[in-house]
Order: sequence, then C-alpha cells, then structure tokens
Amino acid sequence: MDETVTSAVPSHPLIESDRVEGTAVFDASGKRIGTIKRLVIEKVSGQVVYAVTAFGGFLDLDSEVHTIPWEQLHYDTKRHGYHTTITEEQLRDAPEFSRDDTLLSRREWETLSEYYAGPL
Repeated sequence: MDETVTSAVPSHPLIESDRVEGTAVFDASGKRIGTIKRLVIEKVSGQVVYAVTAFGGFLDLDSEVHTIPWEQLHYDTKRHGYHTTITEEQLRDAPEFSRDDTLLSRREWETLSEYYAGPL
C-alpha cells in the first residue's frame, strides 16, 4: 500500500505571482476573510511590498479592497493560504485611498504603513 506523506514545508519555496492571486486570506482564528487580488513589487529590490486584497462580498463580488503590507501576511501550509493578525475591524478602520487600480503614492503608503505598525 502506497502512503502519501504530507509535508509542512511547501514542495518548492518559490511561487509565481499568478498563483498567489486568488489565494485565501485567513484571520488569526482561522476564518477565511478574503483573497489576494494582486501583489505590488518594488522594481529595484524585487521585494513584495504590499498585497491588494478583497474582503467581504460573495465570491469577491461587492467586496471591499484593502492594501496590506506584505509582512502582515504569512503563508499557512495547512490551509494553503495566507493568515494575518489583522482583524476585520482593523481593515474597516484602515485609511482609505482610491479604490481604482492605481498604485499608492509614497504618502499613502507611509500613512498605511504607520497604521499597520501600531498594535495589531
């Protein structure tokens, strides 16, 4: 009989950006609260800076869009998604910027970073 062993470590440490888009986001209690819409990457360093996420709504329809610093998201190998300690209330209270597809300005990013740097 062939037994399959499930590892807590991903089969590969790298992932392509299109595979991250649509990945679930879970809160600290394990409740699925949204999905990742896209990643924003710093051109020179190649580091992911933030994730644009969709929360609420059904199948992301009528969902709210929020920008979360990448360091606030951590991959959970058991759920095959990202978890965060950010609560839905903190998301609702987060600074709001234009909800279209434009990138955040430096001032907007600094404001958002300061908000999430507080006690989460």
